[in-house]
Parts: sequence; C-alpha cells; structure tokens
Amino acid sequence: MDVATLVTTVLDDRVPLRVEAYDGSVVEPTVPSSANAVTLRIRSRDALRRVLARPGELGLARAYVAGDIEVEGDLDPLFYLRAPDPRRLASPAVVRALVELVGRDGLVPPPPPPIEARPRGLMHSRARDRQAVTHHYDVSNDFYEMVLGPSMTYSCALWRSPGDTLEQAQTRKVDLVARKLGLTAGDRLLDVGCGWGTMAIHAAAAYGARCVGVTLSEPQAHYATERARRAGVDHLVEFRVQDYRDVDDGPYDALSSIGMSEHVGRRALGRYTQAAFDLLRPGGRFLNHAIGRPVSFEEDPRPSRLDEVSRQVQVALGLRGPSRTASAFIDRYVFPDGELHEVGTLVSMFQAHGFEVRHLESIREHYGLTLRRWVANLEQRWDDAVAEVGPQRARVWRLYMAGSAVGFERHHLEVHQVLCVRPDRGRSGLALRPQFEPDF
Repeated sequence: MDVATLVTTVLDDRVPLRVEAYDGSVVEPTVPSSANAVTLRIRSRDALRRVLARPGELGLARAYVAGDIEVEGDLDPLFYLRAPDPRRLASPAVVRALVELVGRDGLVPPPPPPIEARPRGLMHSRARDRQAVTHHYDVSNDFYEMVLGPSMTYSCALWRSPGDTLEQAQTRKVDLVARKLGLTAGDRLLDVGCGWGTMAIHAAAAYGARCVGVTLSEPQAHYATERARRAGVDHLVEFRVQDYRDVDDGPYDALSSIGMSEHVGRRALGRYTQAAFDLLRPGGRFLNHAIGRPVSFEEDPRPSRLDEVSRQVQVALGLRGPSRTASAFIDRYVFPDGELHEVGTLVSMFQAHGFEVRHLESIREHYGLTLRRWVANLEQRWDDAVAEVGPQRARVWRLYMAGSAVGFERHHLEVHQVLCVRPDRGRSGLALRPQFEPDF
C-alpha cells in the first residue's frame, strides 16, 4: 500500500485536500471543501513514524514543526476538518499498512524537535514558571517585533473596525484598562506580567501614573526599560525581573494583569488572587484580562475524584496538557504548563478572596482580528523570521496563531476583562456611572 492509498483508507475516501507523498503517490480532493485549495506534502516517512508513535494532534504537530510535512496554502481550512474515525485509525488494515510503510526500525519514532518544551520541577513553582516563561518569551525581541508590530503588545487588541491599524487597536486596549482602573496622576500601578512594557508606559505617559512592571523575562525587562527611556517616562516607570509572588512594596492603587493569569495553574489561582488583594490599598482596583475556555451547560465544572486522578496521570505521561482545553501541541511548543480558566471560576475565586467584582466584559471577536494581523505580519516577514529564530519556531508560531484565530472565531476560546475592587469599609469608590464604557 502506498501513502496515498493509506490516506484514502483512513479518510474513508472522503479526502478534502490534495496530498503529495514522498513515495510519489498523490491524492486529489474527492469531496468539496474549503481545504480543496490546500496541498499537504508528506516529505518523509518520519512523518508517518511520528503519527504512528503519537496518533492525533501531537504526532502531526511534531511532523509539521520538524518539516516532515509541509502545507501549501491557507492553514485555516485544516482547523475545520473533522478528525478521522478513531476506529478506522486503529483498524488492523491501517496499522499493518503503517508498519509496512515505516519498516521495522520505523517503529521507534525520531526524537521530538529540539524546541519542544520539557520544564522540570514542581508544577507552578517559581523555578518551573521561570522555565516556562523563558521558553515562550525569551525567543527574540526582534522576532516579536516582526509579529506584534511597533506596539509590542502580546494580548487582544480592541477594534472599532477591521480597518484600524494594529497599533491603534492596541493603544485603545491599554487605554481602556487604564480608564477601568481609574488611573490619575501620582497613582501607583503594578503591572503583573508586563511584557515589553506597553501598559505601564501608556499609564505613565497618558495618566501620570507611577508604574512598576514585573516579568520573569530578562529580555522583556531590558526592552521595556529602554522603551520607557525613549518615551521620556523612565522617571515614572520601573521594570523588574521578579515573580509576582515576591513583590512586597505595596500598597498599590491599581493592579493590571493582562494575559498573565493563563500561566497561573488552577491550584495556584487562590495564591495569585490573594497576592493581588494584599498588594492593593483599600479601594484599590484590579483588572484581570485573560483567555478562558467556555463551559457547556451540561458540563460539570467539578470533576469526580476518578476523573481528576485520570487527568493527572495523563498529564504526567504527556498525553494531554494540564487543563481541559490546553492541547498537547500548545503545552509542548507554545505555553508550557498553561491553563485556561472558565470565567466563572475566576469571578468566584476573586470574590472568595475579598474582592468585589464590578464589571465583566467579553471581547472574544477582537482576539480573532488581532491574531489575523499577527499571522499576516509573520507571513509577510517569513524569511526574516526564519533567519531570526529558525524554521521550526516560525512554524510553531504560524500554526498556533492561525489555529487560535479560528478558536476564538468559533467560540472554542474566550477572552474577558474582569474589574475588581478591594472594598474600603463597604465603599467601592466607583462613580454611579463609571466612565469606562468602551468607545468602539
């Protein structure tokens, strides 16, 4: 059996895209699909070896990252394809054909691509969190400039229309956060997970706030410090390489956390919330901006003990990511140890630790638009990106950003801003009609 016949067998003769294999066999699309214009090239038998060793997402992702398969055309249609019937994948005929194609020595898969993350130590310990952050963010500031553009903001922007520039939309986002936090001249702002400094620099330049930004990434802190100097606000802004759990110079008037709590595990979420509460003065505000996962009406958010044990065993074996929606690909190549929390879990956690939740806003559609711009930036600078970080990492970012865009558009992912207040003897300090309604 050649590779083309194997593909046709697995897909039950319903092939939605052109497949070209290393053995010269070809499959043309047999069913109408948006993927008809896509060509999947299986460049070596290593692709089959990887899929045979890890059927499903992780095996395919490793093959793509390693360059064992290539995709010509838009990636989007691939994320709309239905997975083949598992029973067909495990059928004796398919398994026998795979073994014949890869050969006896092929049963041992090639090693994973070297950029695959394998953090060590206790989950969400300080040392392991630093490893996870280093894997994702200490890639190259120049590479992130290619993808994110001049705003250097790695979170969901806010769009009035798709005609906005990415920089306009990102400025609108950080300004909305500043208004929700009620920043005024002289206020102390702590920006947790400050990235390349955009939030803190905007708060200082536009509102006169005194800002501290903390990150676990030294390249980010150095970059942000230089940006603050060029913006003329270095007297108001300080960036530190510091774990949020080690910040001890409160109280602050406001605390922003934009795209950071996704790195906080469910078991550490209480500690994260308590730290935010303790660092704020009474009446201080806390804005948490985070990607989350939807929960269906039928889903029980409280897994049984047996389910939880099963999940932990699978995580330990590397068979799934640490959260219900974290994929094996995302966990190994993008955000090691990342966990997405359903927004109700966050709200309940914040209130259980003394916060009063005052405002919740979903901006899901805006993230799809943001990711589309990042993908376009990467594809326009593809050769430069490959030269900067190598082909494997460039493929990872293309795959994860394109897939995430589809995830937000199809409501497989969500993103929310939750505004909390640390009450001051029952008073919130908010006006009867707060002036932070979105202007988009």
